[in-house]
Amino acid sequence: MRWRQGRRSSNVEDRRGKGPGRARMPGRGGLKIGGGAGIIVLLLGMFLGVDLSGLLGTGGSSSTASLPRLSPQSTGTVRNDDEATAFVSTMLAYNEDVWTKLFKESNQQYRPAKLVIFDGGVNSACGYTSSAAGPFYCPGDYQVYIDLNFFRELQKMGAGGDFAQAYVLAHEVGHHVQNLLGVSMAVQKRQRVVSKVEANQLSVLTELQADCYAGVWAHHAHKDNQLLEPGDLEEGMNAAATIGDDALMSRAGARIRPEAFTHGSSQQRQEWLYRGLNSGDPQQCDTFAS
Repeated sequence: MRWRQGRRSSNVEDRRGKGPGRARMPGRGGLKIGGGAGIIVLLLGMFLGVDLSGLLGTGGSSSTASLPRLSPQSTGTVRNDDEATAFVSTMLAYNEDVWTKLFKESNQQYRPAKLVIFDGGVNSACGYTSSAAGPFYCPGDYQVYIDLNFFRELQKMGAGGDFAQAYVLAHEVGHHVQNLLGVSMAVQKRQRVVSKVEANQLSVLTELQADCYAGVWAHHAHKDNQLLEPGDLEEGMNAAATIGDDALMSRAGARIRPEAFTHGSSQQRQEWLYRGLNSGDPQQCDTFAS
C-alpha cells in the first residue's frame, strides 16, 4: 500500500504503558462490537502456556514482508517514530476522509471515531476487555480499540500484509458507521428478545455489513489516492477467508456449527468485502435485506 504519503489522524489516543485503568462494567455503553479472529484458540494457548496458533494454519499467498514493524516498548504517548502507530493513524485518516465525503453526499455529517491503542487490556464504555479479544468497537464511546500486537497474531494465522491490517481497522470503523446510522442500537435491542441462534445470526449480518463497508472504504481510498498496489486485494480477501468462522473452527479441530457463527463464513466475508470493493456504494451493504 502507498500509505506513507497520507496524513495522520489526530483522533488517536495511545494508552500503552498506562494499564487498563479502573475496572468498569458495561453499562449504557452497550456491548462491544467486533473482535479479532481465533480468539478461543489464542486464549487456550495463553492459558496452557503454549503456542497454538499453528492450529489456525499458516497458509495463504499474501506476503508478510511489508508488515509495519511493531515496537514492544510502551510509553503512554502517541509515538510518531513507531511505524505501526504511523500506519494505523494514517489508515484512520483515510477512513475519515472517505466517510466524511460519503456522508456529505447523503446530506449527513460524519462524526469521526477515535482510535485507542492499548496493550494488555483496556476499559471502555463497554467494560473491560483483554487484548486477547482482538480489536473492537464500543458504540457507547464511539471509539475503536486495538492492541497492535494483534497484527502479529494475524500474521501467524497466514493473513499478513499491510492491506490485511488496513482491512481490520476499516472493519472496525465500519461498525462506527453502523453506530452513527442507528444500526448497532437496533441490532442489540433485537438481540435481547430473540433466541441465541437468532442473536448469532444478527451478529453475523452486522459483521458482514462492516466487511462490506471496509470494501467501500478501500474502493474510494484507492480511487481518490491510488492507495492500493498489486497484491493488496489478495491480502484483503485472504484475511477475510482466514478469519471466517468456519475456517477458524476447522483449523481448531472443532466441528463446524453454522448456528454458532458470529462473524460469518469465509465465503460470506469474502463476498461482502468484494461487494463493497467492487461497488463503492454503501447502499449495496444492506446485509439485513439479503
